[in-house]
Amino acid sequence: MKRQLFFLTIIFSLVLPAAVLAKDTTITISDAERKMAEYITAQQLSDYLHFVASDAMGGRDTPSQGLDITAEFLALNLKRWGFKPAGDNGTFFQKMMLNRGTVDPGKVRFKLGGTELKYNDDYFLIDGNGAGSSLLVFAKSGWMVNSTGHNDFAGIDVKDKIIVVSGDGFNGRSFQPPKGVAAEDLKGVKGTDWADPITYANANGAKGLIVLPSARIKNFWAQLGGFLSRGQMSVEGLNGTPRHGEQTKSVPMILVSEKVGTEIFAGEPADEKSMKSFELKKSASIEAVNSKDRVSTQNVVAIWEGSDSVLKEEMVAVGAHYDHVGTRPDARGDDKIWNGADDDGSGTVAVLAIAEALANAKMRPKRSVLLIWHAGEEKGLWGSEYFNKYPTVNIKNVVAQLNIDMIGRSKKEGDTNPQNKELSGPNEVYLIGADMMSSTLGMVTKDTNDAYLKMKYNYKYDDPKDPNRFFFRSDHFNYAVIGIPVAFWFVGVHEDYHGAGDHPDKIDYQKMEKVTRTIFLTMWEISELSQRPMVDKKLPAELTRRG
Repeated sequence: MKRQLFFLTIIFSLVLPAAVLAKDTTITISDAERKMAEYITAQQLSDYLHFVASDAMGGRDTPSQGLDITAEFLALNLKRWGFKPAGDNGTFFQKMMLNRGTVDPGKVRFKLGGTELKYNDDYFLIDGNGAGSSLLVFAKSGWMVNSTGHNDFAGIDVKDKIIVVSGDGFNGRSFQPPKGVAAEDLKGVKGTDWADPITYANANGAKGLIVLPSARIKNFWAQLGGFLSRGQMSVEGLNGTPRHGEQTKSVPMILVSEKVGTEIFAGEPADEKSMKSFELKKSASIEAVNSKDRVSTQNVVAIWEGSDSVLKEEMVAVGAHYDHVGTRPDARGDDKIWNGADDDGSGTVAVLAIAEALANAKMRPKRSVLLIWHAGEEKGLWGSEYFNKYPTVNIKNVVAQLNIDMIGRSKKEGDTNPQNKELSGPNEVYLIGADMMSSTLGMVTKDTNDAYLKMKYNYKYDDPKDPNRFFFRSDHFNYAVIGIPVAFWFVGVHEDYHGAGDHPDKIDYQKMEKVTRTIFLTMWEISELSQRPMVDKKLPAELTRRG
């Protein structure tokens, strides 16, 4: 008898977890759940979007008055519906301070040897102030990481020199670690135990830093002038910038064109650049003036508390970025305001509609729901990076993050515009990342859709080798890299992407209603799981670095 009981115990220990998992992830949508989702309507989404993407918001640049008004509009409704503020000091806002730099090209000089180069054509000042003339020294990627033994400065002295580094890990504002170095390898004190190129230059007495253009920057060089002419900004607390306004002196950092990069290495041994760091035979001089001021912006954060006394400590996060790219005085034509109705006004009001549906539901989800509207996504995923680095909630209790970025457009029948080639159809949406880290999250997203409206989920971009790099281009990325499973809904790029024509009257509100309702129910089903979605897959190596 004991022997039989022993074997029964073993069998149940193996079978029961599988049975629980199967029960948890067999999705059926009840009439009550359908009724909750039906509170989200095309008319409601249209009303909200015509406000958020109106000319009065000025394109919601980060920072801008239009973005601040949008944040106040979101907070007003959240308060009215009874949401718990989850920002700073009992508010719905998580404040971020920005250092805004303004470059006057007339006060910047850069010479290579004795030849003065032309601002905009040959180089840009990215950051820093000061003047100096010196020999050049090449330092490969420009990183020092003691924990891995990586040191591009071994055998060279950078004091009173101008450092030249590869731009392969430079994203236009900051440096990503080189291949072979992961984020978790950056241990200890920055500047002592590890350093990126600009940190090393400042800490070791260099007179300047020259960044060579990556392949991506070479292809984008003609457009960089308009982008950089608006001034450089950095978020206090990110990429080594002090968080509380302490001013630090930084050596001038220059980004050079492909032509200047070639001239820098002209006459050097052909294989030197790829093999090792070394002192070049050329000199350069830099004079830079970069004026700075401080301005603020904010994420908007709210919680809808769950009903289960234990599970309510965990949260399903639903988010979108509510910024766009602002007003462009130099844009062609009469329309100077880039309204960003689809990008990402559609996601902004979808999350707002989900909030309203929760507030009007006759029951609460078991887990809490964390709603976040991120600022500065268009500037480099600022808001989501800041929130994950300085969370206003216990980030370890976030079980999944559902990201909504561009869900409003549809490819019309007979549309032959090549710019709309990859735009999804009226009953179709791209889903990215849902199965990359958690099999459970992948099943819940798929099965919820199958049990509800049966939209066509297109997984074309759910590929670590996607040449468009969509996984890196929205806020879910910053949740994924800290181990939170993610799912990203997206309709695809179109003719008005980052253009003046992205207006609210071009949105397919019936499609947007279907997508938003489906995401609402996906969030609900995750909140009802007896166990949080297990992270049973490692994020592919290709998806851990944005550089």
